[in-house]
Amino acid sequence: MRNQKLYEPDDKMVHLIADNYSLLESLGRFGINLGFGDKSVREVCEDQGVDSYTFLAIVNYSINGYRASDDTDRMSVPTLLHYLKASHEYFLNFQLSEIRQKLQDALDKDDNLARLIMKMYDRYAQEIRSHMKYEEHNVFPYVDRLSKGETTGDYDIETFSKHHGQTTQKLRELKNIIIKYLPSDTQRNNRLMSVLYDLYKNEEWLGQHAKVEDDIFIPTIRMLERKQRQNDVSANISKMINQTPDSSEALSDREKDVIVSLVQGMTNKEIADHLCISTNTVITHRRNIARKLQIHSPAGLTIYAIVNNLVDISTVKL
Repeated sequence: MRNQKLYEPDDKMVHLIADNYSLLESLGRFGINLGFGDKSVREVCEDQGVDSYTFLAIVNYSINGYRASDDTDRMSVPTLLHYLKASHEYFLNFQLSEIRQKLQDALDKDDNLARLIMKMYDRYAQEIRSHMKYEEHNVFPYVDRLSKGETTGDYDIETFSKHHGQTTQKLRELKNIIIKYLPSDTQRNNRLMSVLYDLYKNEEWLGQHAKVEDDIFIPTIRMLERKQRQNDVSANISKMINQTPDSSEALSDREKDVIVSLVQGMTNKEIADHLCISTNTVITHRRNIARKLQIHSPAGLTIYAIVNNLVDISTVKL
């Protein structure tokens, strides 16, 4: 049964751990060390360089399934990355090998079924390892660059989201075989029971880890991507507005007339009639305008015309 308490920054960290001792595993993944006395969650996080909002978002989601509807924009990407990277390190470098050793000690190495069980575990471990290594080599570096404001056009979080899934089928098969393979030897049986407990805890942890990635990490990065795209658009518009053509490339009065006519919604033929020139001349002027300003869209020309006082914004249909 879930603990229904919603933890807040002023709650004492020691009370949070006393209520939910399973969180002890998570502290190290945030980079939080023991020995924090009676300090609050906020104080402990500030002392140890952890964003308290992100810490509590993951804690409350893990314990209660609670998630605020507006929390994505408040998440700390560095804290999220630290948590996920440390989780991978703990799982790959400690937990997988620890369970394997316990399983090997519990089985009769001369038994054919025992060897099959070990092979199944190794295949399961390799699948998990490959999945996490993919994240470490592709997803985490991408997010790190994105959080620094670097433009990254070769990847997006949706690519990861579409291929992200739990790898639990092999683990379920392994558990079922172990449950059916209960030797009469009491000592070996107790060891197998202990390994089974670890495998169930392992499955529970992986499921929770995947939920944090799906429901907290991926939405946060989607929000970061949207902000980056908005910043890129703003930067391009600013560059477009502030660019000053060389004197040899400055717009002629006739080219300015063509821009004004385009902003007013005229076709090439209408512009030609209005300015008493040929349609081919209008097309030539438009090509020269695009080359000089590096602006090719009607919206871009409209912005240019407004900023450079060629037209009054009140006369423009937006």
